[in-house]
Amino acid sequence: MLTLGFVSAILADNSFEEVIDFAAKHQFGCVEMMCWPKGKAERRYAGVTHVDVGALDEASIEHIKAYQKEKKVSISGLGFYPNPLDPDQEKATHALAHIKKVISAAAKLDIPVVNTFIGRNPSLNISDNLRLFADRFPDIVKFAGDQGVNIGIENCPMFFTNDEWPGGKNLAISPAVWDEMFSIIPDKNFGLNYDPSHLVWMQMDPIQPIYDYKDRLHHIHLKDVKVYKEKLNRVGILANPLEYHSPKIPGLGDVNWGQFVAALTDVGYRGPCCIEVEDKAFEKSPKDVRKAILTARNYLSQYIPLEEK
Repeated sequence: MLTLGFVSAILADNSFEEVIDFAAKHQFGCVEMMCWPKGKAERRYAGVTHVDVGALDEASIEHIKAYQKEKKVSISGLGFYPNPLDPDQEKATHALAHIKKVISAAAKLDIPVVNTFIGRNPSLNISDNLRLFADRFPDIVKFAGDQGVNIGIENCPMFFTNDEWPGGKNLAISPAVWDEMFSIIPDKNFGLNYDPSHLVWMQMDPIQPIYDYKDRLHHIHLKDVKVYKEKLNRVGILANPLEYHSPKIPGLGDVNWGQFVAALTDVGYRGPCCIEVEDKAFEKSPKDVRKAILTARNYLSQYIPLEEK
């Protein structure tokens, strides 16, 4: 059935082994491992490297496989979330090249999915960005398909800060856009890393897409969101979105998790569901971060049973 895990980005200062150990100790079944290139992070939760795909050799591949087996914790997917449609061609080229490295690593490690962004040129409209997507992404999806790897696109708009204004830095924001994406690239290995929280703050139904895109659900993120209606009423939907909402851990926001998990089971989804912690209320210390993960786990365990170790 469903397997409860978490996204490793929140444990940025821990090693691969420490992340797996934490997951095993606290009865998680899987972890989505971050695979950013080594270097300085450009934003919060980015730049985290728990699997260095540029340094994989036979010894490290065997170690990663063996450590998962020993601790009974699987890697649900490899994550790298850049902007492949960046207006800076050098940055876009670098992002696309590293996505391919992550895909190759997933194939070598027998990991079923690579999670990423479509990206976006914030200054262009959706139609113009779709043309960029049609030029750059078919090669990526074919490259993954040839190696038996699925691509899961997260539906985060990446519009939170003023430097991402006006259009955000990820195109895959809505069912209307997903339909266009899947029309351009109909390959079944190309799908979603679905996060309901983004639809909530954009005033959309987060449940119906589970039914409509059941064959495109390659990975699930579990993140909540709190929309402050009094703030939204004051600034409106054209404001910087963080002026009227905040990411929260599951159970502390507006997502109806009972309906969400019921929909996943309705459509027969069997796979990873990974808690993504981006709640600033739990970021003052490493202890707070761990409390955030475990508080979310405790809430979600009423819907997704913990693993017996």
